[in-house]
Amino acid sequence: MVKLRLKRCGRKQRAVYRIVAIDVRSRREGKDLRKVGFYDPMKNQTYLNVPVILDFLEKGAQPTETVQNLLKKAEVFKELPFNQTKFN
Repeated sequence: MVKLRLKRCGRKQRAVYRIVAIDVRSRREGKDLRKVGFYDPMKNQTYLNVPVILDFLEKGAQPTETVQNLLKKAEVFKELPFNQTKFN
C-alpha cells in the first residue's frame, strides 16, 4: 500500500519536509516512489504537485493525517470526485 507522508530534511532545529509517495513498510527516511511536494513549517510555505498527487489518490494512496490537513488547506480535495474524498 502506498501512503503520502512527510519525509524530514534540513538541519537540526530547522526541519523542512518533503511530501512523498512511499510504501507503507518503508522507514520515514527510506526510498520514496516519488516526491510530490514540499512543506516548510518555519516559513509556512507549501509547494504541491497537484496533478501527481491527484493521480496517486485516484490509484488508492492514503495520505497521513498531517498531509491530509495540508491538502485540505490547499483545497486539493475539491478536484476529486465526491466518492474518493473519504480516506481510511
